Amino acid sequence: MCGRVEPIYMGMLKELRDFLLRGNVLDLAVAFVMGAAFTRVVTAFTEGILMALVAAAVGEPNFDDLAVDLNGTPIRYGVFLTALVSLLLVGTALFVVVKGVNALRRPTPAAPVESDHDVLVQIRDALRTPTPTM
Repeated sequence: MCGRVEPIYMGMLKELRDFLLRGNVLDLAVAFVMGAAFTRVVTAFTEGILMALVAAAVGEPNFDDLAVDLNGTPIRYGVFLTALVSLLLVGTALFVVVKGVNALRRPTPAAPVESDHDVLVQIRDALRTPTPTM
């Protein structure tokens, strides 16, 4: 039995290696790392710049302290407002970034498609022209 376990184990390791080295897994890993880095950039932009603009306009960037007392229990709707404003600002920032990237990646105009008739005319004309002899 010990002899059978090793080939099965090696086969599984080979399958695992093939799986991990496939393009999809590597692309996913790169996308995950880039997404984590991009999240930090968007968070810094939102908290450092956009929420500062909200603070300049409203007077306070954080609404967490807003609450209503209901039978002695505070209902902290300010936490929700802060999260909502943050979501709207992050969404706006992402929209602007994606819009900018899409503007940079304008598709190149496709070459005009020739009709069958045009191709046949070109072949006919090429056959009519005499070829130089040596």
